[in-house]
Amino acid sequence: MTLTIAFQMDPIDAIDIDADSTFRIAEEAQARGHSLFYYTPDMLFYREGRVMARGWPLEVRREKGNHFTLGDEAEVDLAEVDVVWLRQDPPFDMGYITTTHLLDMIHPETLVVNDPFWVRNYPEKLLVLEFPELTPPTMVARDLETLRAFKHEHGDIILKPLYGNGGAGVFRLDANDRNLTSLHELFAGINREPLIAQKFLPAVSAGDKRVILVDGEPVGAINRVPQAGETRSNMHVGGRPEKVGLTERDLEICTAIGPLLCEKGQVFVGIDVIGDWLTEINVTSPTGIQELERFDGVNIAEKIWQAIEARLG
Repeated sequence: MTLTIAFQMDPIDAIDIDADSTFRIAEEAQARGHSLFYYTPDMLFYREGRVMARGWPLEVRREKGNHFTLGDEAEVDLAEVDVVWLRQDPPFDMGYITTTHLLDMIHPETLVVNDPFWVRNYPEKLLVLEFPELTPPTMVARDLETLRAFKHEHGDIILKPLYGNGGAGVFRLDANDRNLTSLHELFAGINREPLIAQKFLPAVSAGDKRVILVDGEPVGAINRVPQAGETRSNMHVGGRPEKVGLTERDLEICTAIGPLLCEKGQVFVGIDVIGDWLTEINVTSPTGIQELERFDGVNIAEKIWQAIEARLG
């Protein structure tokens, strides 16, 4: 089966080819004989009933500083390709949401991965609210008094933007911290979105586990250990990836959420688990497959393409 694949992603020249999951997915697609087309989100547009993208035919190679070649710029009708990958990083703002609306217009005749309707309706910090029995105490609110009451009840909390990513804007407020009001003022000056607060989990010092699921099934995990003196374990902010196995609790969480992910077309998902608790379900642009492949020797990109090819019959 030879497919035409379009990647909607951030600029390819700036990626780290040893860590970027989109690059690894493209590399595997090319190895399977599929043809690649690349465009950035600002090059997606609607014109007279057609969802189009202006971009370039793409070849990739694992050579630092020389990891891609672009063909001649072209406009492509995305209804005529087989698969579109929705892979730009958040922030999950109105620009991001608009791309999901446009891609909705061609899916599922053109398979969009992950399904843009459910990416829009199930962003990572909101989808976990469907599973309160799996998560630490959590609140989504904008009102300061409501947030203050949550902090008073739980003492030590994590406060973060509802639609952020990569650990940006994440704060730990322990029982003695007096900065909640100031932080609320700071966030209120940036946007009108609610904040998400969760009870702090001391187990994060041992790591924040990223579990990869393909079509709702767990395929492995890596542990991300925060730097000394740091609460955040995201690799974007210096978290150290380590080899780790899946526990019975991890499998229990995956069993609970996997059927919903599969049903809603979320082919490639990365969940975050601290200790025994699910904290995020990442569906927009999950990462971690290259680190997992190096640790476990399992070709996760191959599993992803097998799942996509199976969906296409």
